[in-house]
Amino acid sequence: MSAIPLHKPNKWDFCYFRRSLNNPFMKIVSAIAALSLMMSFQVCNAQGGYYDAHQAFDPTFLDEPGTPYRSASGAPGPSYWQNHADYKIAVTLDTAKKQIAGTVEITYTNNSPDELKYLWLQLDQNLFTPTSRGHYKTPIGGGRFGNVEFQGGDSISSVSVTGADKVSTTPEYVVTDTRMQLRLKSPLKAKGTVTIKIAYSFLVPPDGSDRMGRTETKNGRIYEIAQWYPRMCVYDEVKGWNTEPYLGASEFYLEYGNIDFTVTVPANMIVAGSGELQNPTEVLTTTEVDRLNKAKGSDARVFIVGADEIGKTSSRPKSSGNLTWHYKINNTRDASWSCSNAFIWDAARINLPSGKKCLAMSFYPAESAADTAWGRATEYVKGSIEFYSNTYFEFPYPVASNVAGNVRGMEYPGIVFCSWKSIKSQLFFVITHEFGHNWYPMLVGSNERKYAWMDEGFNTFINIYSGQNFNKGEYNKPETADPIINFMKRDTSAIMTVEDAMSTREIGMLCYYKPAFALYMLREYIVGPKRFDYGFRNYTSLWAFKHPTPKDFFRSMNDGVGEDLTWFWKEWFYKGYTLDQSVSDVKYAGGDTTQGSKGVDITVKNLRQMVMPVIVEVKESNGQSGRVTLPAEIWQAGAKWTFHYASTSPIVSVTIDPDNVMPDMDRTNNAWPAKTATKDAAAGSK
Repeated sequence: MSAIPLHKPNKWDFCYFRRSLNNPFMKIVSAIAALSLMMSFQVCNAQGGYYDAHQAFDPTFLDEPGTPYRSASGAPGPSYWQNHADYKIAVTLDTAKKQIAGTVEITYTNNSPDELKYLWLQLDQNLFTPTSRGHYKTPIGGGRFGNVEFQGGDSISSVSVTGADKVSTTPEYVVTDTRMQLRLKSPLKAKGTVTIKIAYSFLVPPDGSDRMGRTETKNGRIYEIAQWYPRMCVYDEVKGWNTEPYLGASEFYLEYGNIDFTVTVPANMIVAGSGELQNPTEVLTTTEVDRLNKAKGSDARVFIVGADEIGKTSSRPKSSGNLTWHYKINNTRDASWSCSNAFIWDAARINLPSGKKCLAMSFYPAESAADTAWGRATEYVKGSIEFYSNTYFEFPYPVASNVAGNVRGMEYPGIVFCSWKSIKSQLFFVITHEFGHNWYPMLVGSNERKYAWMDEGFNTFINIYSGQNFNKGEYNKPETADPIINFMKRDTSAIMTVEDAMSTREIGMLCYYKPAFALYMLREYIVGPKRFDYGFRNYTSLWAFKHPTPKDFFRSMNDGVGEDLTWFWKEWFYKGYTLDQSVSDVKYAGGDTTQGSKGVDITVKNLRQMVMPVIVEVKESNGQSGRVTLPAEIWQAGAKWTFHYASTSPIVSVTIDPDNVMPDMDRTNNAWPAKTATKDAAAGSK
């Protein structure tokens, strides 16, 4: 119901207003008002920055209603849908040409209510061409995410589409950079299915944007193969076809389905792949099959291929020609593989909370086999998978394979690539990080192209706790606010920025550390571990094998922990706000002449736009001390808040954030009495 105005404006009101502005007296009044407003703004800045409670606690932020597809609670709606893609892939590796060639057959189901006249696929290998957009974005001196001189790319030799009528046609297709559009002869109807078959080949780049590549070792070459087959783009109700090009830095957004693949390689090679090996008796010796079965029941690592067996014909079921390795992985968004004649291979059992078992496996060259390095890799895999399964969601795949090579760290479902040169804690953290990605985004399938923080940030966050948990805290690293303070002093960019628009330094902070630190602060200092963990597990369960957006996450957490945390999501993820809390005043209460017997009134200020809880420590002359934690909601009333502390003796000191856990930009104003004569730091409007 609309409000009824007490007075309906007419043209005479506006005429009077215009005339009043021309009145000399009104001009003076207007000038004084403007000057007063300016002076009040400057006073705010002189006191340390301008804080606007209405901006911090904006009730209209993230207030769009839910839809049939995505509920206001952050859960998938009753009409939520997503399309489905199953793959059958058969490829051969030509080690002389360093080329992969084969076919992919995609069974694509349109679960949307829309009729699709064309389909979009990703051809990620086209990044490695001299005319790709990613090539032109690579700095002159090279960079992690690009290959300036490599003459690669997908070569498509044939494309066919078979519809429900079983009639196969050759569609018109257009390749643009890393995408291919298939223009169908007949539209794909809602709830319909088509089968796409593509024959293709590509040269394996030596350093594939640090996601795949080739590594030369003393016993042979390691191939790490990813983005190796044409993959369906996601079609969703958020933006239709998601066709952002692959530029190197930002990663992937993929549909779920089942992937069945065969890889034909020289017989002297071992192949590690996503999912479970389907034909072990064809590609392994009887001894190796027995060892693999033994590993399935062992918490200690078992060698399938030992260091002394590398290069020996007795370790292979045939001494020449090729072998075809067959893998399957179900309900997945991707698959990858690696092969080499230089692999040591060991494995151990993973114990899952449901009672199920799966395998942790590591593949690495002799150069990496030390006990301070990859000799403990399977132990790290096992520990990480068991911790994440017990804490967040059970690992859904039968095998977790870990491969050493020149890729410094990259994740795929059921398999990860980590640096063969990493040792000790560095190796633990790259392994636990890459396998953490099997939860975010492999299990919870967010759009990495647009929101890298939803996988890198979440994963960096859960790595904090895997580090604390592993081997009684062997690699525990206490969190500190100093890195984020140093970053935010020079860069107030928002987390909600596309990764391809970030510098390398920004990627590390905005995609990884800043969102992880934000979630750490939320868990440890705002809602508490018990409520946070329930909400985070609930989000993971709701969106397992689905496609959440940032708003789905924010709403799901609000709903699961029972707090309106919109102010928190806004300041940390959408804005570049910074924090500066200060002790403004300390007064003994009630005109107390004995200084402290009636308590003390403490005034704190919020000098910048970010709000956070306030942790206050009070020390008294009688040796007693106490702490008070004020919620962030005190700042709804403005930039100043006074509270009473029940002291019984003179106050020695009052300190905000005594343990320096908050990302406070200026800690010099956190104590009373001030340790040095200083004014509150100027901060602008951030």
